[in-house]
Amino acid sequence: MKLRLLCLLAGLLTSTLTSAATLRWDGVLAPEVPLATGTGRVALAFDTSTRLMLFDVAWSGLSGTSTVAHIHCCTALANTGFAGIAVDTPTLENFPTGLSAGQYNNVIDLSLTSSWGAAFLTANGGSIDAALPVLLSALDDGRAYFNLHSTRFPAGEIRAFTQRSVPEPGALLLSGIALVGLAARRRMG
Repeated sequence: MKLRLLCLLAGLLTSTLTSAATLRWDGVLAPEVPLATGTGRVALAFDTSTRLMLFDVAWSGLSGTSTVAHIHCCTALANTGFAGIAVDTPTLENFPTGLSAGQYNNVIDLSLTSSWGAAFLTANGGSIDAALPVLLSALDDGRAYFNLHSTRFPAGEIRAFTQRSVPEPGALLLSGIALVGLAARRRMG
């Protein structure tokens, strides 16, 4: 079992570190409705070879406490509007609830149908292979957003439309190691 896990980790590390296709996005979490008070930040990293997406989210000052979070896609115009859930219905795996401030660091496997909103898959070709490029393009052009819902605002308190980010060279190694570690933790636990 240990040898199998080591081989899996080595494969993930090699794939992550040698892949020229690790895509990254950032966004600032801000109130999406009047009277909402939360703020924060979100960073996403997606490895096109493993189809793993790393979520690194921090928030504070929510008007209520956290209930669910996910990615919505695709709005008609960049940085405005509302859309249905694209990734993780009803919420991201292991997302912490009951917090007015917190952090979420986890890896979601986008090669699994269970990681996707069924309506999003259906509306975008009916398969992961058809829907994935739609999501990635929308993340690039600000038509997808990370949304955090609270007890006070169950339809969503804060959200961040994403922008493509370009990491510094040292960050590539660190995010590769983070992806491997989080993937290993997820697979073991």
